Amino acid sequence: MTFPRIRVSGGAVDRGESYGRQAKDRILRSVEIYQGLFLKYGWTWEAARDHARQYLTPIEALSPQYIEELGGIARGSGLPFNDVLAMNVRTELIFAAKARLAREQRGECSSFAILPARSVTGHTVIGQNWDWLPDCADSLVVLEAVQDDGPAFVTVVEAGLLAKTGMNAFGIGLATNALVTDADAGESGAPYHVLLRAILDAQNVTDAYRVLLNHRRSSSANYLVAHADGIAMDIEAAPGDFGRLFVWTAEHGLILHTNHFRSPNLPVGDVSIWAMPDTQIRLARLNDLTAPTDTPLDVDEFQRILADHANFPDGVCCHVDARRAPLDRSATVGSVIMDLDERALWLASGTPCVAPYERLDYADFLRAPAGIRQTATVS
Repeated sequence: MTFPRIRVSGGAVDRGESYGRQAKDRILRSVEIYQGLFLKYGWTWEAARDHARQYLTPIEALSPQYIEELGGIARGSGLPFNDVLAMNVRTELIFAAKARLAREQRGECSSFAILPARSVTGHTVIGQNWDWLPDCADSLVVLEAVQDDGPAFVTVVEAGLLAKTGMNAFGIGLATNALVTDADAGESGAPYHVLLRAILDAQNVTDAYRVLLNHRRSSSANYLVAHADGIAMDIEAAPGDFGRLFVWTAEHGLILHTNHFRSPNLPVGDVSIWAMPDTQIRLARLNDLTAPTDTPLDVDEFQRILADHANFPDGVCCHVDARRAPLDRSATVGSVIMDLDERALWLASGTPCVAPYERLDYADFLRAPAGIRQTATVS
């Protein structure tokens, strides 16, 4: 199985409609999956759709074009707008309930960024394993967007959602991890997946940071942002404003993150450690696999690291644990590695121990917009 590539262009409405048409079958699969998952957390589909509307104002504050994109996706796929909106705020619905229910859940993602000083090629490399509901592999796509009003970008994402892991024409790369605290209550604020979309419009790491600084956030999350300039920043975010952002920079040319806050003295309770108990084990394993600290790393080495099975089935390469109920199961549904200098993306469509990495070259597609300083050599 290889995730389909969806290419769109034009203004926000046109891009959304084209995305909706081309990915319709997978978007409908996303709806089917989330109807079942929302019900597990006490949301009927109708209630989830209604509740999702409280996020419209924060989304519009990020950019009205994101509302237009969502509307276009709905029209293109033939779905009601609120269905598409509910999927794009699924983190706010699910993780708020997760914090309230305080019950152990599936593991999530393992991410990394390599800076030039630690890279075999001298390039900036970023990526992650994406661990989520195994059925979601049926809904993933590679969305390739040329915007009239922003940089071209590529994102590996659940069909119908605006963005997830990806990179843009300015040289920005983005990986991410779910986090959850006792402050995740589903209150109105900028939704996680829309914030990811906004970061993929950023020109540099400072702009990406401003997205999180300037908008009150509804949910906890980790945002690992890098640039082809050779800069990377990891931003742990709890719900709230700029006072609940915690920044990490590279140590020995490397940033690693899983699904818990590394920051001490949090003003909120980190439910992540309890809800996803494999997170600390995965981070320790990543540290072991990247030692010693002066060892150069490259794409090939991280392909091996991301296929690691220590602590199976709850390893860096995560597999289904048949002892768990179906909606509590997790697996690595995809693995992404991006060389920001080359604008190249390696994608394993499934667990990377089995699924081969396919190289997708975007050197021509992700050219910096006219008038913007080209900070990295695109080969």
